[in-house]
Amino acid sequence: MRKDAINVVTLRERMQSFRHHPVALLQFLLVHLGAILTGGVVLLLVGYILITGIPNLKPELFAWKFTTENQSMMPALINTLCMTVLTLLMAVPVGVCAAIYLAEYAKRGNKLVKLVRLTAETLSGIPSIVYGLFGLMFFNVAMGWGYSMLAGCVTLAIMILPLILRTTEEALLSVPDSYREGSFGLGAGKLRTVFRIILPSAMPGILSGIILAIGRIVGESAALIFTSGSGKENLTFVGKNGFSLFAPLFQSTRTLSVHMYNLMSEGLYTKQAQATAVVLLVLVVGINALSSFLAKKLTKGNENG
Repeated sequence: MRKDAINVVTLRERMQSFRHHPVALLQFLLVHLGAILTGGVVLLLVGYILITGIPNLKPELFAWKFTTENQSMMPALINTLCMTVLTLLMAVPVGVCAAIYLAEYAKRGNKLVKLVRLTAETLSGIPSIVYGLFGLMFFNVAMGWGYSMLAGCVTLAIMILPLILRTTEEALLSVPDSYREGSFGLGAGKLRTVFRIILPSAMPGILSGIILAIGRIVGESAALIFTSGSGKENLTFVGKNGFSLFAPLFQSTRTLSVHMYNLMSEGLYTKQAQATAVVLLVLVVGINALSSFLAKKLTKGNENG
């Protein structure tokens, strides 16, 4: 009851202040209206996907092998997970190391640093279809890889690299200088300070960038249509000589987003496409939830340490 009374008093004081400041009232209403509209749009999209997709989820959609009869999404789901892992293995080490150099080793005010930051911010705003056309001309044609998972992974790695670089750099710069000074005062070197003090402290921010990158990888379709293709005949990991993890690396494969796009564009499998949208939504939410859980664990571990 005491908290309710305090809230009522605070609300009354706020309303009285709004009478004398109509601009503040307008700003208050606009902020809350924006929050309500944003939440409403998200709930509307999620509700539409779940309502239209859940009734169409059937066991044959999760068959191990894709056929024209079942339109299974399981091979595309496996391709999505593998492509996400391979892309992160390519982009995360390069992006994190580049960010460490820009934040910890490069001189403050260096023109090269400013150029790299400007380039990264510019590349972050380029549409994904431009990356797809670049990957098609360079990896598929010039390198001779053709439509393959490898071409798609490298293209996606280039696409998310600026995002990981900038978020990691900002996370490193947000670490207080007192951490560095304390480490140097105890006799630790530059490299040891970076990897034992700075990186663990900045890990939640780095993981936030990786979470955004994962969401972009899983939901990407434009760039992959031009690079990895959408071959139906190579949707499984079973090669000519049996099961092989690297069977589709140089084959045309499709991810869940491309699979859903193809089903919708054909116009014959709309229900299967709606079911695929549900699985894609659950996959993205699950990956983001797992990443957020790991970030919280790391944050608590650093605080306790």
